[in-house]
Amino acid sequence: MLVLRACWCATLTCVLAVAGCGGSGAPAAAPPPPPSPIATVTSLDQAPPDSFSLAFLLTDGTIMVQGDAASVPGATVSAWYRLTPDAFGSYVHGTWSQLASLPAGYVPSAFASAVLADGRVVIVGGEYNQGVFTLTAQGAVYDPQLDLWTPLNPPAGWDYIGDSPSVVLPDGRFVVGRKLDEQMAALDPATLTWTALASTNKADFNAEEGWTLLPDGSVFTYDVQNAPHAERYVPAVQQWFSNGNTFVDLHTPTDTPNGLTYGPAGSLIYFPPGEVGPGLLLPDGSVFASGTHIAIYHPGADSEGLGSWSAGPDFPNGDNDTDTSALLLPSGHVLLQSAKNGQLYEFDGVNLTPAVNVMAIALLTLPDGNALIYGPAGPAIYQPQGQPQAAWAPTIQDFPSAVTRGSSYAIDGRQFNGLSQAASYGDEFESATNYPLVRLTNLASGHVVYARTHDHSTMGVATGSALVSTHFDVPANVEVGATNLEVVANGIASNAVTITVN
Repeated sequence: MLVLRACWCATLTCVLAVAGCGGSGAPAAAPPPPPSPIATVTSLDQAPPDSFSLAFLLTDGTIMVQGDAASVPGATVSAWYRLTPDAFGSYVHGTWSQLASLPAGYVPSAFASAVLADGRVVIVGGEYNQGVFTLTAQGAVYDPQLDLWTPLNPPAGWDYIGDSPSVVLPDGRFVVGRKLDEQMAALDPATLTWTALASTNKADFNAEEGWTLLPDGSVFTYDVQNAPHAERYVPAVQQWFSNGNTFVDLHTPTDTPNGLTYGPAGSLIYFPPGEVGPGLLLPDGSVFASGTHIAIYHPGADSEGLGSWSAGPDFPNGDNDTDTSALLLPSGHVLLQSAKNGQLYEFDGVNLTPAVNVMAIALLTLPDGNALIYGPAGPAIYQPQGQPQAAWAPTIQDFPSAVTRGSSYAIDGRQFNGLSQAASYGDEFESATNYPLVRLTNLASGHVVYARTHDHSTMGVATGSALVSTHFDVPANVEVGATNLEVVANGIASNAVTITVN
């Protein structure tokens, strides 16, 4: 076990230059004193071929990451890699392999993204392309079965997309908000065609804000340009509604008041409105909203759904988490990264506590209940304490009692999509995990495999008592015999049912 060193860059892809980490430059601010250990951190056995700041949980249980080399000015190849857990489901002992690169000319950094209901990955836009600030409108869809990227055209008339907010709606459509104005468009995964959506009554443009999916299928955000205002989009009427003010202002002012140039010969100017931090739906239905401060949104029971706000704990020493990462742990705690030096904190609903003395990016909650993080020593597994409540777990209702290798089956039950998207970055780097995985454990050997899931009946969150379903493909090389089957969402597993693999 290797505990990561307590030092980190303020930027995700920067060269380490803080004291004690090599390089040169001014020392970083001193981290908070180490707390009583509440978690352990274990480095991966095998180092990846490149550093990374973005990871997706694929529906076969593997992890797909984008190499940070794509952010280097003049980069010509966007390298992608896969982490496959070992025979017992361990990501610590997993192995890395290289995946296909994006189509030529598209080497983006900081884009809109999602794992779709059919298991493919979509990315759209990019604040940078080939390491240059461009707000590109290019896009692509990755098919894990074919290891193939397919170019994706932008919505009609969208010359620029950049690092835009995005979300997958419960019906499976991938919705993107154009960075430079209030426009929105929805991608139909079946046809890969875009449809323009109305964004009636949007209070400000979409730049630098993040979108949080709520249980009723609406999309929640707290504004950046129009801070401290919050609002909610209802897809059925294609309209935004006010959700009041965030109690405390969460956004930082812009650090580029003269704007950033882009477009032909730098002829266009973008004026950034500042930044906010991650927003996450919590198991109790409230929303963790952060940035320069922390605020909690409590959905309202009134007809307008206005809800109310309360202040959360403040970061110590004037710290914040603007433009950084956060994820929801199975315990219901939020694991988040500070902006000043990358210190990890856990928020338990009341208190904000420094985690083990680790400076890292919080990337994903894994199917085994741990979290993938990335710090100065490389990728590692964060093993938190605390357990989910029993009521948060998926429950299986109908399942095949016997399956055949290489065949596909349906399974249904409740709460297959978890209670939350479970990952947030404020804007860009979207890597939600609100979809079911199917884990198979052979009872004789103890070996673990994940059966690829696809075509989920919903991409919602906190679906409660509603009956939902997914399909899973039994791997051709899985061991035969008595096998435990579990459905996993947001790192929380159902009770196992026993099936026979033929």
